[in-house]
Amino acid sequence: MKTISLNEDTVKKHNLRFYFRIYFKILAQDLKSKMSYRADFIISTIGMICTNISGFVGFWILFRNFPTINNWTYYEMLFLYGFSLISVTPAQCFFDNNWSLRMNVYSGDFIKYCFRPINLFFYYQSEVFDVKGLGQLAFGIGTLIYAWVKMGLAFTFLSIVKLLIFLITASLIMIALQTAAAATCFWIQNSFFVLDFVYRFKEYAKYPITIFNPVFRFIFTFIMPIAFIAYYPSLVILRPDEIPLLSWLSPFAGVFFFYLSYKLWMYGASRYSGTGS
Repeated sequence: MKTISLNEDTVKKHNLRFYFRIYFKILAQDLKSKMSYRADFIISTIGMICTNISGFVGFWILFRNFPTINNWTYYEMLFLYGFSLISVTPAQCFFDNNWSLRMNVYSGDFIKYCFRPINLFFYYQSEVFDVKGLGQLAFGIGTLIYAWVKMGLAFTFLSIVKLLIFLITASLIMIALQTAAAATCFWIQNSFFVLDFVYRFKEYAKYPITIFNPVFRFIFTFIMPIAFIAYYPSLVILRPDEIPLLSWLSPFAGVFFFYLSYKLWMYGASRYSGTGS
């Protein structure tokens, strides 16, 4: 089989401004198509908010019986919960097309993405924007602010800058996990279970890894690094007097894992040969 090769010289000529302009044009068309089914959008958004409210209620019920869990208070846990919701939202909103990758690969429709003179990864991911993820983002921001105020944390320019930096880089971990799992479809025929398995791990990101045994702490830090989605970056804000080295390294971990997942995705795409022989 002959693999698809991209015109890399043409792709490299495009700058960041070009990609922003193209992205907003694609986004506008996608939003227009989604808003034509407003009832579906409203129901999906309400469903997403109700799902997150159930998690909030779960924490409330749990802490009615236990004032702390392994030295973590109710509001600290809520902060982690809100932080994790915000961190996973970019993966849901901007990279939701990863869930359709295996179907496009197997049907042969993926071939259409290989002949555009722009970055293949950008072109494929920008085609879909999951609007209902904005409901999750709003709930996450509200939860985080509520916990922040209740704990009386300092609200300074520096703390906001640190929060934004660590939120953005933490989101790269979830994006990396989802992207790498989706890319397995280039080699594994029944790859849905891989993506679904990895995606389910995000539920553990809302808990401090100190409540798990040492084996799972190691797994959640170095193998399936979900601890970098909320736990390690949150410590910079929550416990500034006892910040571990891994917390300061979390932005680098986010960039590193995202880069690896991007290269894996692009390598798989470069080996794609369509459905023909």
